[in-house]
Amino acid sequence: MRKKIVAGNWKCNTTIQEGVELAKAVNELAAKSGVKNVVVVLGTPFTHLASVVAAVDTNLIDVAAQNCAAEAKGAYTGEVSAAMVKSTGAEYVILGHSERREYYGETSETLNKKVALALANGLTPIYCCGEALSIREANEQNAYVKTQLEETIFNLSVEDFSKLAIAYEPIWAIGTGVTASTAQAQEMLAYIRGLISNKFGKAVAEETSILYGGSCNAKNAPELFAQPDIDGGLIGGASLKAEDFLGIITAY
Repeated sequence: MRKKIVAGNWKCNTTIQEGVELAKAVNELAAKSGVKNVVVVLGTPFTHLASVVAAVDTNLIDVAAQNCAAEAKGAYTGEVSAAMVKSTGAEYVILGHSERREYYGETSETLNKKVALALANGLTPIYCCGEALSIREANEQNAYVKTQLEETIFNLSVEDFSKLAIAYEPIWAIGTGVTASTAQAQEMLAYIRGLISNKFGKAVAEETSILYGGSCNAKNAPELFAQPDIDGGLIGGASLKAEDFLGIITAY
């Protein structure tokens, strides 16, 4: 049975001290609520990773980096390698987020390198895909997402592909005033699962966790998570408040 995953993406928010307090609060609330059958992941800034790992019960909470370098090591000032991320105790890494693609020009070539290095260092990639509003309005979202997958993670072996999770981000529904319906979310995730089945086989597709990353909150999470192909969420703003994040974690 595939994993249910609720992953918080803190983005460029919180100091180390604030992040540790937030992580402790999430840990405490999750423990009190008796959260079961859901993998809870906190995606923190690089500076926070080791401190947050030390602050939580790693049997209850996993920690993720929000990115990693496309090179293993060397003269790459300011970069943080997959090996460095792994050395902090983190288990996951978010790769290909729409903000990384848009603001920092990450390409499929770059992401191929990052995914390979993450896997080689024992990290679980949460690989992001998704389309902008112009692509959705042109009804080209399926072809666009298919290309994103084919140019990167569909190059992997079955063994390596089976080690990652996918997060679909409808960029057009994040901060635009346009809302994605539950039906639209389920439709796209079912389409992605179908692509996986065609490429790697039905058994692999059925074991792949596919998350929804479009403005998920405590109110809409129960309906979203009840859909057959939505295996959790990649949560932005709502992950910055422990109580709000708990409301999503406990939506199952």
